[in-house]
Amino acid sequence: VPSRVHRLLLRLLHSKGCLLDLLASTLPPPSTVCWGYTTRAACGYNPNRSRRRPTIETETLPREVLLYGREEALPESMPLRAGPLSLRYEQGDLRYIRLGAREVLRRVYVAVRDRNWGTVPAVLSNTQIDARDHSFEITYDVSNRQGEIDFTWKGSITGGADGTITFALNGEARSTFLRNRIGFCVLHPVKECAGLPCEVEHSDGSVEHGNFPRYISPHQPFLDIRSIAHEVTPGVRSEVMFEGDVFEMEDQRNWTDASYKTYCTPIEIPYPVEVTKGTCISQSVTLTLHGQPSPPAAETEESELTLTIGDEPVGALPRVGLGVASHGQPLTGHELARLRLLVLGHLHVGLDLSRPGYEDTLRRAAGEAGSLEASLLVALTLTNPADELETFLSLLDDVQPNVCGWLLFQHGERTTPRQWLEFAQHYLWKYDPTVPVGGGTDAYFTQLNRDRPEVDAMDFVSYSINPQVHAFDNLSLVETLQAQAFTVESARTFTGDAPLYITPVTLRPRFNPSATGPERELGPGELLPQVDLRQMSLFGAAWTLGSLKYLAESGVRAVTYYETTGWRGVMETSSGSPAPEPFRSIPGAVFPLYHILADAGELADGELLPVTSSAPLKAEGLAIRTAERTRLLVANLTAQPRQVRVRGIGGPARVRYLHETNVLEAMTSPEEFRAQQGEPVQADGETMTLNLLPYAVARLDIVNDGAFG
Repeated sequence: VPSRVHRLLLRLLHSKGCLLDLLASTLPPPSTVCWGYTTRAACGYNPNRSRRRPTIETETLPREVLLYGREEALPESMPLRAGPLSLRYEQGDLRYIRLGAREVLRRVYVAVRDRNWGTVPAVLSNTQIDARDHSFEITYDVSNRQGEIDFTWKGSITGGADGTITFALNGEARSTFLRNRIGFCVLHPVKECAGLPCEVEHSDGSVEHGNFPRYISPHQPFLDIRSIAHEVTPGVRSEVMFEGDVFEMEDQRNWTDASYKTYCTPIEIPYPVEVTKGTCISQSVTLTLHGQPSPPAAETEESELTLTIGDEPVGALPRVGLGVASHGQPLTGHELARLRLLVLGHLHVGLDLSRPGYEDTLRRAAGEAGSLEASLLVALTLTNPADELETFLSLLDDVQPNVCGWLLFQHGERTTPRQWLEFAQHYLWKYDPTVPVGGGTDAYFTQLNRDRPEVDAMDFVSYSINPQVHAFDNLSLVETLQAQAFTVESARTFTGDAPLYITPVTLRPRFNPSATGPERELGPGELLPQVDLRQMSLFGAAWTLGSLKYLAESGVRAVTYYETTGWRGVMETSSGSPAPEPFRSIPGAVFPLYHILADAGELADGELLPVTSSAPLKAEGLAIRTAERTRLLVANLTAQPRQVRVRGIGGPARVRYLHETNVLEAMTSPEEFRAQQGEPVQADGETMTLNLLPYAVARLDIVNDGAFG
């Protein structure tokens, strides 16, 4: 099917309901997406809008790049059964092991971590799969090679009709290298396990009775694990047995992974450790069911995917801001005009007062904030506070920035020490005593949780978030969305009512707080470790919507997303990507996630309504209500078309989609795209149906008096 015909069919089928929408997914994907709008229907043409179209003189973009940033297809996911258990096999991993509707294990996989906790990529070969109705056998070969590390292993997975699953690895080091960890990781799901009793057998045969942590545990809940068991359903227990190393558990919600991870090699053992060439490593993990589980149910169609909107407000939107661009280029007038549409609450700028050049950074940030009618959230990192703050105070008197908050960090400290916070307050209040002074950590919730500061001296508490400390695939990133709310809930247990600022939220880590040596040199074509290809994609927009939903509904006071411009921002610079081959952005274009922040910013003074998803890993929503209208933003978090039933709203509405058929227009002509009110839709009682293409976002506007202007 030619690309332009495929696009036209997708748009037609999308407008005709879920059945045809699902049929659209069976069409072969086009190799490229048209640019230049030479085919009107294929590129989001609407006869009710202006026929004037921009022309983009550039190469074509593959559909996959628009969806998730890279041209490679997503890994295949194969459904399997082991007796009463259902699960999925994906690129050497087991995911979502369930007994009926109840999740037993979230994931089982093998990880090779270098001396800085970086994950060495795995290349699979010779995969053999024998899948039967209620059992399976899988074997494959794996090579983990990066820098000095060369480790190969054979994997074997068997699933029996009695529900027993055994996963084994047998590997050998082909070089001598430093590692922090090699071996199995087993993830227990938070939703099913939080607070649940469990039994842990230790290597000496003793048994410990405990509970999966309800709130995020700062340290390992269980050590020296030979096996761990818990009740899955009444009368049915699961047991996971480990062999080949010493295992222990950590609460991965510290890093916004929605799981408890049991891993090998205790953290208390000094690392990194040298692995000599020829070293052999063998491990196994066995899952066993005890009791009488019900017979496996027949395969049925997926249950209806619903979003339910509540009536009672749960608070207000947090103040949303952006980070000042790290590339150092000043914003152009064109960029400022587009950024004003986001109605930003602040710009976040980080200043290390021990490094030269921060003066120019402050001047640039203050000017940009003024042009955007926003204030500055200034994060100060100190080394010699007395000398540095005296000099900084003189700079403030000269620049006169409009500051909404000071964040204080100290080199060598994981969280802000009280003594330096109070010392800095003495200086900063000389500039403006009304500006709040806060602290916390410039790193993750982990550091805040493990080294809890004295928050009574702080006007607000802060930490940052990114979803890629441990895993990097789309599914794992979606799983982190719910865990962002877990960090807020747990923070409240020791910060009380202190306002929480989540700043910044980024797709990739900005730095590595756990490194034990210099970062490895990048290979040809590799991006900087702070850059993610999904920043410019529809996936990035869907993920951002989910993040804003969970943080907003959790009641945080302020949140900073990404940066203003560049490949870590909400829009590309006019000069384009510094590495246009891997990061294939459009010079001067906005990224799809820009529209999420703009849609929320338009109703920044509104109140939040709770939105509950029947399948949070597939679709999520954010609802904002003002006196004039209710706006619902809905994201498809999957690579498949989805029909979503929205409950709790009624009356006439308009829906505007952001998806693969119009995303180029939305990126290159955001003003025109944002002027679209959307197509009229009518509720069936208090229910509406939305048909979402892969990683699509829908904006549903309902005018509260029932009539549109």
